[in-house]
Amino acid sequence: MHTILGANGAIGAELYRALREAGQRIRLVSRTPLAAAGAQVMAADLSDWTQTINAVAGSEVAYLLVGLKYDLKTWRELWPRIVRNAIEACKRANAKLVFFDNVYAYGRVGGPMTERTPFNPSSRKGEIRAQIATTLLNEIARGNLTALIARSADFYGPGVRTSVANILVLDKLAAKKSAAWLVNDLVRHSWTFTPDAGRSLVLLAATESAWKQTWHVPTAPSPPTGREFIAAAAKALSVEPKYRVLGRPLLRIAGLFDSDIRESYEMLYQYDSEYVFEASKFAAAFSFAPTRYEEGIAQCAHHAKRDRTGERAASR
Repeated sequence: MHTILGANGAIGAELYRALREAGQRIRLVSRTPLAAAGAQVMAADLSDWTQTINAVAGSEVAYLLVGLKYDLKTWRELWPRIVRNAIEACKRANAKLVFFDNVYAYGRVGGPMTERTPFNPSSRKGEIRAQIATTLLNEIARGNLTALIARSADFYGPGVRTSVANILVLDKLAAKKSAAWLVNDLVRHSWTFTPDAGRSLVLLAATESAWKQTWHVPTAPSPPTGREFIAAAAKALSVEPKYRVLGRPLLRIAGLFDSDIRESYEMLYQYDSEYVFEASKFAAAFSFAPTRYEEGIAQCAHHAKRDRTGERAASR
């Protein structure tokens, strides 16, 4: 049994598809799980110890993909508890644990981010991510748990509702509105394509030598600048590449009225300078070509255009 803890998000959906293609037995766990062909579903609050133990029971591999409300207080309270619960549940079930992580723990990095990049968080949310990753790494080092960390850059993908690239660029242009970019549109920014991330987790879990390590999931090299990303999206959607750059002063004011923007403000360092995510370790270990940006953006554009057409039809 392969159990997805936090199955309703963008990565959970892609992981489910990849596991189904691989012929695995699947259990989908979330607070409000959605029915899916060929999968068990279980409702569970992963901040609750007993519910987490029950959710993982009988599993061979558990994937921790939880997405919490983007709120510092919530993160401080729940992330350490959820990780401890998942670790204990996997120990009791004799299950392996895959933790899907982001790059917040690295902080501002002067050069490409690799698996060897030290934790040096430059945000409060980054401090929390460093804490929970360290907790898991310590359990691995002590031999208490078979686990791995799969780390991703910012992600984008067809139909993704939580990606800056989808929300500010693809969805806006598909609606024939001006796109937006954060802080600086002239620096490179890596993006992991969500279908690649889902497939890579299945590969890692099936590879004995991959355990007890940290992996950067496959991500296309030579990332585009914000301007280049928007130009590619506009071309795929056959619209003009109209956009504006949202600077810090504007975002500071907007944060007074929008909690998500306010909570994101401390992460803007990821957009004011180069954000280059390197996945050469994965490329050397697996025969897996990450989706090129041109192709990934085209797939996202097709999906956004289809969604837009469906919305217009439904409104008639």
